[in-house]
Amino acid sequence: MNLLSKVALAINHFTQRVGLVISWLTLLLVCLVVTVVLSRYLLGIGSIAIQESVTYVHAVIFMLGLAFTLQRGGHVRVDIFYCQYSERHKALVNILGAIIFLIPFCLLILIGSWDYVMASWAIKETSPETGGIPGVFLLKTLMIIMPVILALQGVSEILNSIVTLKQGAGEKARINSEHIT
Repeated sequence: MNLLSKVALAINHFTQRVGLVISWLTLLLVCLVVTVVLSRYLLGIGSIAIQESVTYVHAVIFMLGLAFTLQRGGHVRVDIFYCQYSERHKALVNILGAIIFLIPFCLLILIGSWDYVMASWAIKETSPETGGIPGVFLLKTLMIIMPVILALQGVSEILNSIVTLKQGAGEKARINSEHIT
């Protein structure tokens, strides 16, 4: 396996592991929402911390699950033309899309949110609500982690597409099928 394939495979393994961990958080999210609803409407008690934890867990699932979704081909795409393309043509579209749209988008989010996140860390920002979660600065850190992980997966998509162009569609399928079990 050449260097491009090894790098793409390493990124895919990382994204796969993050995605598998994140996928279990959906169960936690459901349990938290059920807890909030039952405690509020059946028992008449509420907890700001549990309500905020729903927001935190949802943010982690959404922000860190983007790369996993990209890897699995779950992002919205105009398939009217794409589905009819050959594997080589799809690879060219994927390379151009990642270079023109995905990577610059990730850089824009990273650069645009850096000062905002650093200001939150500087004061160790906490919840404005009494009894809320004191880690707002940790939540905001997702705005830096997300574009980095998403851009990494974008690089993997570019490398997979280059391998497809160089060696044919079979090699790309092999790289993508080597998932963590």
